[in-house]
Amino acid sequence: MVDAVSSEAGIPRPDHPLEQSGGAKWFLPAFGVLVLVGIIYVGYALSQDLAIAKTVPWILLGIALLIALGFEFVNGFHDTANAVATVIYTRSLPAEFAVMWSGVFNFLGVLTSSGAVAFGILSLLPVELILQVGSSSGFAMVFALLVAAILWNLGTWFLGLPASSSHTMVGSIIGVGLANQFMAPAGSATSGVDWGQATNVGTTLLVSPIVGFFAAAALLYAMKLLVRNPALYEAPKGNTPPPWWIRALLIFTCTGVSFAHGSNDGQKGMGLIMLILIGVVPTAYALNRTPDINYLDAYKSASVAVEQALGKYVKPGVTVADANAAKAAVQEAVRSKTWNDQTTIALQTYIHNTTAELGPYPTVEKVPTDLVSNARNDIYLIGEALKLIDKKKLLPMQDADLKAVTDYHKAVDNATKFIPLWVKIAVALALGLGTMVGWKRIVVTVGEKIGKSHLTYGQGAAAELVAMITIGMADRLGLPVSTTHVLSSGVAGTMAANGSGLQWSTVRNLLLAWVLTLPCSIALAFVLFVIFRQVF
Repeated sequence: MVDAVSSEAGIPRPDHPLEQSGGAKWFLPAFGVLVLVGIIYVGYALSQDLAIAKTVPWILLGIALLIALGFEFVNGFHDTANAVATVIYTRSLPAEFAVMWSGVFNFLGVLTSSGAVAFGILSLLPVELILQVGSSSGFAMVFALLVAAILWNLGTWFLGLPASSSHTMVGSIIGVGLANQFMAPAGSATSGVDWGQATNVGTTLLVSPIVGFFAAAALLYAMKLLVRNPALYEAPKGNTPPPWWIRALLIFTCTGVSFAHGSNDGQKGMGLIMLILIGVVPTAYALNRTPDINYLDAYKSASVAVEQALGKYVKPGVTVADANAAKAAVQEAVRSKTWNDQTTIALQTYIHNTTAELGPYPTVEKVPTDLVSNARNDIYLIGEALKLIDKKKLLPMQDADLKAVTDYHKAVDNATKFIPLWVKIAVALALGLGTMVGWKRIVVTVGEKIGKSHLTYGQGAAAELVAMITIGMADRLGLPVSTTHVLSSGVAGTMAANGSGLQWSTVRNLLLAWVLTLPCSIALAFVLFVIFRQVF
């Protein structure tokens, strides 16, 4: 392509989209102020939370948080850069301004995210590692996940390949699960990978770029039939911006993709940071301290209701020896994803005992610090057992009883699956700053090296619109998708639909990165987990 000459040769050309400037003079100071305010707030909120902890291992906490935020920083190199490629190459926004604009809406997307994707990703991890996140195995898990993901993302970014951070994270989690199972003593009841959940996530990651390719191609065809304006399907002329309505559409879709990316991909780092906080400072983060004053009372009421509901399905003559036997039976059910008659009475007993421990305390703040971590583990394990009923239907129940289970499951998730505001802000800042620093390599690949001709306004709008809708829907369903794959495949789809032709060397490299990301991240995380187990 003609436009690529200047960037590859290192010779500035005023007509190249990456050389466009203007409009960012006031934006950069404003963004700097936003970053400064965010850092101050994060520091203040973290200090307030840690004030209730008896002891804080500051060095370990600092290193872990830096690595977790480093993952989101590198994520910004990759996925966020995809959102701005179309507005830059259609001259809808100057390059620097587009990057900052995208960073702001990534920030807002992270802040308004639900957390469903964060805990959907974490559910792939072996349950015992989550329950023992403060142990040597737990720390090895978190560090192996993060370091493996960072190494692969940096390597593919250096080569200018739009690899998927979502793919990388899922592969790292599978690698840790396999390593955990590999290192377990012979005959021990150690869980590895939740292959059912891994299959669901893997299917989403596999299908989403295919959807992106064909949906963007179909949308471009539809646009050509319905909107017969030749300017929409022509390459930009010089630095002249597109007609105002096309420009508005392209900026809207860029904004939507940035927002959707923040609300989806930003959650991966949030979930890992929460694991770090729970493991390092359990007294402050093991149980949710942010809900309303009636939170614990509502939890106790829901537990009584589900205990009564389970009692209807306990078979006569089936008993459980004691509290330890009840907990062991529930752990085995969660590990093996199976259910038997003893599981029902065991879960009922386990819920009763856990609620009885919390009974004397009116609020979470009143729960003794030495009880918080154990209470969190008990409640989390109960939640995983409840999934076998309300998700996998292993215990058939009447609708009224199933509703009691579902209500209690929500109370359990409210107690153990939460993300403080300061964590969202820290992740948003890391994601935005990463975009500012490393955007250009990926933008050049998406904008110049996928198709043989220059990206037109219609192609940019179709690819961005499909990406925005796909990622937004996945976020609502709590499913992780790859912004990189959805958008780059969307651009490829529009090139194919337009008859522009594809640069097969780039397409081959994209497919190679797509195929290799999973096995390479699995191998990296596997090896790193084994090493970190020895270190910790």
